[in-house]
Amino acid sequence: MTLTTRPPRPPATEAPDSSPALGQTDPHQRPARAGLTERFATLLAPVTGRDLGPLARRRRRTGWVAFIALAGPNIALLLMFVYRPLLQSLYLSTLQWNLGSSVARFVGLGNYVEWFTAPSTRQVLTTTGIFTVATVGGALVLGLGLALLLNRPLPGRDIARTVAFAPYVLSGLAVGILWLFIFDPRYGLLSVVLGWFSVASPQWYTDPPWPLVMIVVVYLWKNLGYVTLIYLAGMQAIPQDLRDAAALDGASPARTLRSIVLPLLAPTTFFLLVTMILSSLQSFDIIQGMTKGGPVGSTTTLMYQIYQEGFVNGRAGYASAGATVLFLLLLAVTGLQMRFVERKVHYA
Repeated sequence: MTLTTRPPRPPATEAPDSSPALGQTDPHQRPARAGLTERFATLLAPVTGRDLGPLARRRRRTGWVAFIALAGPNIALLLMFVYRPLLQSLYLSTLQWNLGSSVARFVGLGNYVEWFTAPSTRQVLTTTGIFTVATVGGALVLGLGLALLLNRPLPGRDIARTVAFAPYVLSGLAVGILWLFIFDPRYGLLSVVLGWFSVASPQWYTDPPWPLVMIVVVYLWKNLGYVTLIYLAGMQAIPQDLRDAAALDGASPARTLRSIVLPLLAPTTFFLLVTMILSSLQSFDIIQGMTKGGPVGSTTTLMYQIYQEGFVNGRAGYASAGATVLFLLLLAVTGLQMRFVERKVHYA
C-alpha cells in the first residue's frame, strides 16, 4: 500500500475589508451623507445663524414671510385689544379720573389703598369666593355625572346631548331674564312646583342668601353643557380595552370609575378647572340680567363691582385699580394651578 501526501495548502488570505476605516467615510455614500447634512444645516439655519448661501437665505425669508402672514394678524389683534388695554388700565389706576372729565390727577397707589381699606371690599371678595367655589365645583361634579350618563348607549342619547349643550350658546343676559320669571315667588314655575309639595317659595329677589343661590343655579344651568361635552370627549378617548379588562377581572363599575376612568380624565379635569375658574371670576351677564348686584350688594362680585364703579359711578381710576386686582388674582390662581395641581396630572 502506497501512502500519498497532499501538498500543503497555501495560507488563507483574508478578503480585503470593504468597510471604511474608523474616521473615514465611504466614497460611495459620501454624496448622500453630504446632501443630508446640508439639508439639516439648511433647516437649522434660522437657529444657528449660519450663512449657507442663497438657498438658505431664500428659505429663511420664506419662513419669516409665512410666519408674519399667519401669526402677524393674531399678534396684532392681541397687542391692540388685550395688552394695550391692560397697560392703559394699569396707567389709569394711578389717576383720579372720572369718565367724561377733562382733568385727571395723579394719585399713585391711592386708588389701591382706598380699595383695600373700603368696608365693601371684604363682602365683595367673600361673595366672589363663594360664587366661584359653588359654580366651579358644582359644574365639575354635575358635568361628570351627566357625561357618564350620556356616554351610555341609551335611546335618544344624541338628542339629549344637544339639549344639554344648547344653553351654553345662549346669551347670558337673555338667560338671566328668562329665569327671573321661573324664580318669581308668586307666579313663577318654581313656586308652582314647590306648591305641589306644600312648600312656600323663598323670596329669591330680596332675602339673602337666596339671590346668590339663584345666580349660582342659573350659572350652573347655562354652563353645565360645556363641562359635559368636554368630559364626554375625554371619556371617548379612553380605550375600551381597559374597561373590558377591568370587567374580566371582576371590577365593579364604581371601582372601574375610581381606578381607570377618573385617573385618565385628570388632564380633562385640569383643563376644565382652569377654564371654569377664569370664567367664573369674570362672570357678569347673568348678574346684570337678574340682580344687578343686589340686594344690598349680596350678589356683587369683583367683576361686577368694576362695572359699577367704572360705568355707573364714573370712577374710572378706582375701577381700573379693581381691574388690576382682578388681573393679578387671575394670574395668581392660574399660576398656582400650573405649579401644584398640574403635578398630579398624568398625560398619556
